[in-house]
Amino acid sequence: MGSRSAKVERKTKETDIALSLMIEGAGTFSGGSGVGFLDHMLDLLARHGLFDIALKAGGDRQVDDHHTVEDVGICLGQALLKALGDKRGLRRYGDAAVPMDEALAQVAVDLGGRAGLVFNAAFPDEKIGAFDTALVKEFMQALASNAAMTLHVNVPYGDNAHHVAEAIFKALARALDAATALDPRRTDVPSTKGVL
Repeated sequence: MGSRSAKVERKTKETDIALSLMIEGAGTFSGGSGVGFLDHMLDLLARHGLFDIALKAGGDRQVDDHHTVEDVGICLGQALLKALGDKRGLRRYGDAAVPMDEALAQVAVDLGGRAGLVFNAAFPDEKIGAFDTALVKEFMQALASNAAMTLHVNVPYGDNAHHVAEAIFKALARALDAATALDPRRTDVPSTKGVL
């Protein structure tokens, strides 16, 4: 199978986003959202999942970062769903546990076409610099809904909000890398239903 990739554009009264994703990438993130901490997390996601992500985003950040963060999640989810195509040969499931110093994040994904988020993570602080930690969950919700993905995030412990967020995105990267991989033994869709 050739390289799986997709481009998505989203223009609203609140944001203007262009995002491209290559599943079989080299782990590069280029461009940015204007939200520094989100860009740091997307760089981690690309690097540890071996995805190539290019992003150009503008938004009403004079209000706050919410619309930009959520809409980048929407676009990434749509790009992932599009890039997966008919999902033939897909491994479908992936999970990872990643430590970041004192924090541990456990992430499991199912790319089976059923959108859902379970998010069990508490941040010890409301802000990481200027970034609202509540936006991590908003990003994950937007990603899961638009990728038609079941996403479970569990953080059993962590004292530093930056470390908690970083562990979550790194674990997501590793879980998605596993779930998006192709199984050479499989030529069909990984479901008894015959479709995903």
